[in-house]
Amino acid sequence: FRPVPHRGDPGARAALPPGGRDRVPADDADLIIDGLTGIGGSGGLREPHASLAALASGAPGLVVACDVPSGVDASTGRVDGAAVHADVTVTFGTHKPGLLVDPGASHCGVVELVDIGLGGDLPDPDLVAPWPEDVRPPEPGPESDKYRRGVVGVLAGGDAFTGAAVLSVGGAVRGGAGMVRFASVAHPVELVRRRWPEAVATVIDPDAESGPDALARVGRVQAWVVGPGLGTGGAAEALLAAALATDLPVLVDADGLTVLARRSDLLARAAPTVLTPHAGELARLLGTEREAVEAGRLDHVRRAAAELPATVLLKGSTTLVAEAGRPVRVNPTGTPRLATAGTGDVLSGLIGALLAGGTPALDAAAGGAYLHGLAARLASGGAAPISASEVVDALPEAFRALS
Repeated sequence: FRPVPHRGDPGARAALPPGGRDRVPADDADLIIDGLTGIGGSGGLREPHASLAALASGAPGLVVACDVPSGVDASTGRVDGAAVHADVTVTFGTHKPGLLVDPGASHCGVVELVDIGLGGDLPDPDLVAPWPEDVRPPEPGPESDKYRRGVVGVLAGGDAFTGAAVLSVGGAVRGGAGMVRFASVAHPVELVRRRWPEAVATVIDPDAESGPDALARVGRVQAWVVGPGLGTGGAAEALLAAALATDLPVLVDADGLTVLARRSDLLARAAPTVLTPHAGELARLLGTEREAVEAGRLDHVRRAAAELPATVLLKGSTTLVAEAGRPVRVNPTGTPRLATAGTGDVLSGLIGALLAGGTPALDAAAGGAYLHGLAARLASGGAAPISASEVVDALPEAFRALS
């Protein structure tokens, strides 16, 4: 589990009742052990616990939380009010969801698991974090050709957002697709041809061609990626509707999600659909507020998987992947370095390549998120700022790290 930055501003301390600092000399402590609440606690901390949590979080000594930092909901990761910011969390028996999902995860520091012999007494988990062997894509066999490896079609970019086209195609090319077919208006097609000569690019005029006609000219594909930089007008809606009317897996991202927020009826289909929203986009899909999604990421991604007939990947500080009736998957390789323009486009192309290769939707989304985060970590070297293009370039090394 990743270390997190220092707990924050040491000056941000709650005022204790008179004499409180004398009773709790936190400034002089080399070690503070947090055991204010257990894993059954829910809701915000009440006084005096809230003030004690704030005092411990601002103290200079090492803070070690027992099982889960006080104020963090162990089942969901919600933080309602004050909570302890730990340097280390020692948890017992098994990892709790609140240790893996933000905002709770950002309070935990380094998480250490202690085996207390529960063994077979544990129930089946409803949230899992994959290991490398869980997300390792299959190796091409001696009989492989580009069609067996998977042909992904990418409908992305426009005159206003040409970079989305180049980056999503790059994610697909470096994601192991046997072939990438790309279609858009003339300018992004020209840029994709320059950067990715491997891709088969087709100029379409979505204002003059119906959605199905435009798709037919792209050629044979085994999965579609629709939305990055595509626009949200009638032409983009027609292309998205045409892709979702096929019997192929479809990943919808960015502008495509904005279209779906007003045309949720397009999701009524039998073939696999993957949605990759950030918190604001998921809020629009569910008719709620972004702040509510960010405060309760696990609850909202589960709700989305239940209400929308799709596999839902919620991007953000901790990426979650949900599908109805399955345990939610939390990505352990995420990094704040990914908070830069264009990285979501790379992720879309990468997952699209996995879908085209025959990987089931939940596995493709979870595997893509894992490789995406790993590539970002490799590109940054742990400390340097990165661009989306550098994430694309680091994908081969991320794949090698899983072999």
